[in-house]
Amino acid sequence: MFDRKRGLRRVAAVASICLVAGCGVFSDGDPDSEGPIVVGTTSAPSTLDPAASWDGSWELFRNIYQTLLAYPNGATTPQPDAAKSCGFTDASNRTYRCELRPGMEFSDGDPLTAEAVKHSIDRIRTINAASGPAGLLGSLDRVQALGDREVVFHLNKPDATFPFVLATPAMSIVDPDDYPAKSLRKDGEVFGSGPYKLQSYKDGEKAELVRNDHYQGFAERQNDAVTIRYFRDSGSMVKALKEGQIDLTYRGLAADDIVALQRHDSTDLQLVDGAGTDISYLVFNPKDRWAKNPAVRKAIAQVVDRAAIAHKVYKDTVDPLYSMVPKGLTGHTAGFFDDYGAPSVSKARQILSAAGITQRVPLTFWYTTDRYGSETAKEFQELKAQLEDSGLFTITLKSRPWKTYVVGYQKGEYPVFGRGWFPDFPDADNFIAPFVGERNALGTPYPAPKITKTLLPESRRESDRAKVVKEFEEAQQVLVNDARLLPLWQGRQYVAASDDISGGEQALDPSTIMMMWELHRKTSW
Repeated sequence: MFDRKRGLRRVAAVASICLVAGCGVFSDGDPDSEGPIVVGTTSAPSTLDPAASWDGSWELFRNIYQTLLAYPNGATTPQPDAAKSCGFTDASNRTYRCELRPGMEFSDGDPLTAEAVKHSIDRIRTINAASGPAGLLGSLDRVQALGDREVVFHLNKPDATFPFVLATPAMSIVDPDDYPAKSLRKDGEVFGSGPYKLQSYKDGEKAELVRNDHYQGFAERQNDAVTIRYFRDSGSMVKALKEGQIDLTYRGLAADDIVALQRHDSTDLQLVDGAGTDISYLVFNPKDRWAKNPAVRKAIAQVVDRAAIAHKVYKDTVDPLYSMVPKGLTGHTAGFFDDYGAPSVSKARQILSAAGITQRVPLTFWYTTDRYGSETAKEFQELKAQLEDSGLFTITLKSRPWKTYVVGYQKGEYPVFGRGWFPDFPDADNFIAPFVGERNALGTPYPAPKITKTLLPESRRESDRAKVVKEFEEAQQVLVNDARLLPLWQGRQYVAASDDISGGEQALDPSTIMMMWELHRKTSW
């Protein structure tokens, strides 16, 4: 392996506009002149089977599997990838047809046909894994394969967001010969049709990706190989970057490390700072004696100081968030700020007193230790301090690693717990629909009939998403009134890279998943 070690001299900060339009900081060059590009992240996959994943595993899936639709560089709406064309065939948005590109193959040479697409979607619903993405397919009635290249999706109700669902890595196309129809694949192997094939994988440590010569799609690969290394924390990842063991970081940079990189005087590292749509929020369990009480939830909402969390814990690398729909998306409101205003202990006390609650409210807050960054523990310590300093609450903090944490909240074990959300697709629908209904992404039933039976169905009839602002504003107000979910902050995306890496500003798709094929090394200076 070549020697990547180099001195640390100056960090160049790249404005967020670079993520969309580029700004000339990165230059062009030949792909892979010095070996595979090595990417570091703290977000390791929980599975290699798309039918089992509704989480960060998608970051790997995007690069090794393929979907009918996806997001080419610069696109904000889904475009054909494995498909040659896709579109609704009726005015009611209930029949969606795709035609595959001719001659499609998986990485092992097996043919990728319409029947493979049908198999891939059907098995998600048949297996119905607890951590899987079946919840995304609530509007799907059945899938029909017509010949080798035509797939028709028949929906049970109008759903203009269905193309966005098909563009998520959850809908990755798999080979029926390798992926059972009624169970998850257990051998740890992967055969997809994406830009890369998975040459080797060691759980929690690394994934080695090499060019898939059978690939057909829109990706124009700027490199021949990428190695993804998985780190437990930001500190060890940044250390590896500075020592030249990795070429860039993706997801998981801690606030202290971001600030240090911004301030450091070095010409060998660069920092891309871009807008993000990931959010952090609290979930209240309606089965818990105290968390089920609306007065308790609203009193907490009245006390929590989001600005203090953003500043003290995250060093202003995140922004306070007052709605489940983040800023930058059509329909965003600031409902919690509008209704609650600035943090106020006296108002919170009045809320509790009106409900007949005069003693300190005891609650246990749970968080995961290894999913959302090293500041998560500090964030919950700050929440505990804010709530206990009010004199109204007694907070106990508990935590678990992600894999066991998920099991716990799906079983309803936690009175209050923290979650983060990286969007499945860039639409306000995806920051509301996954969290409501009897079966949702949180494992905590939240019926919200006005949202599930009226507002969401109405919004999904309209293909022009700018015309459904009213429905999303009303849905957000329902969430504010219930206070079952409490938004805390909205993230920004940071990518730190050695100065000989190009493409970082093009590499993040609208769901902030990294398209590894955009990365390459500079050859001119």
